[in-house]
Amino acid sequence: MQLGFFTMPIHPLGKDWRQSLREDQEAFLLADELGFVEGLCGEHVTDLAENITSCMMFLATLAGRVKRMKLGTGTVNIPNSHPAAVAAQAAMLDHLLDGRFLLGISPGGLLSDAEAFGNLDADRNAMFVEGINMILDLWTRDPPYALKGKYWGVTTERTFLPEIGQGIIPRPLQRPHPPIVVTAVAPFSKGVTEAAARGWDPISANFLMPVWVKSHWPRYVEGCERAGRPADPANWRVAKSVFVCEDLATAREYALGPQSPYRHYYRSLLTKLVRNGRGELFKERRDMPDEAVTLDYVLDRLVIWGTPDMVAEKLLAFREQVGEFGTLLYAGKDWADRELGRRSMILLAEKVLPKVNAAIGAGARAAAE
Repeated sequence: MQLGFFTMPIHPLGKDWRQSLREDQEAFLLADELGFVEGLCGEHVTDLAENITSCMMFLATLAGRVKRMKLGTGTVNIPNSHPAAVAAQAAMLDHLLDGRFLLGISPGGLLSDAEAFGNLDADRNAMFVEGINMILDLWTRDPPYALKGKYWGVTTERTFLPEIGQGIIPRPLQRPHPPIVVTAVAPFSKGVTEAAARGWDPISANFLMPVWVKSHWPRYVEGCERAGRPADPANWRVAKSVFVCEDLATAREYALGPQSPYRHYYRSLLTKLVRNGRGELFKERRDMPDEAVTLDYVLDRLVIWGTPDMVAEKLLAFREQVGEFGTLLYAGKDWADRELGRRSMILLAEKVLPKVNAAIGAGARAAAE
């Protein structure tokens, strides 16, 4: 199993934005130093807590600073941007990152963003499909362009001057395009199947109950079979909220206590998703009553915390529950305590991961004998 970093940071509303952004950057740099293989971040325009407004702009600030790991959008919310803008910006970012760019895409999940961009009542899934199809066309078709869709159009026919490069959208360094990943949120996600059929790979969100995370793998297999490609667990990324600390009492307080950044994170998410009619994501059974989904219930089931030995055992149990996957994406949280936030990532990489992989290797050897 490999480690990656994924953040849709939820910071306290009163925190200085400059400090939040610096700490988010620092988390990526630390992940790179620790050998994490990739780092992804989300974006929202209308949320003061989730205050990375452009994931591509944020990642561009790390170009030349992150030395080894891949960087990805987690995700570009396709209905909220023009396909030509996304195509050009992603292509430039792939060059800035020397071909270490992952394009994460989605229809967008924050309804206030959708309202601000005028697509609250639109079919955002249809916009998502049309948008990504246009982006891929712009990266593979020869100019001048003449793309016409229901929601967007891209043409440079009237202004095409190839001798000076005018009317041509740049292409990424990776050909035909950077690897594409999609975040899977819905239980038994049909989107995972469609993505797999197109050669894309899934990220299972860190706010899903394990039973729903497990439901994504059969959908991925279905899409891979349709496309005639192998369904390799190495391509499945699973995000998880984890906190590691040598001292058990400190671990408990930082993960669950009244001032916990994990409590703050899930309070915000629970409020948003329940208001948006998606409370079932936090249920272990669809027939659970809404009143049973308390914040303490969510924290108890979605946050893995403890000493390095405890966290290794819990991660192995989680893997046993949901199935084999290739990359554990450590879900970033606000650094309410900078040293504890950093130390958790260090312990995960240096103490927990070796224990987990040793146990996985021992289990594989035993199964082969």
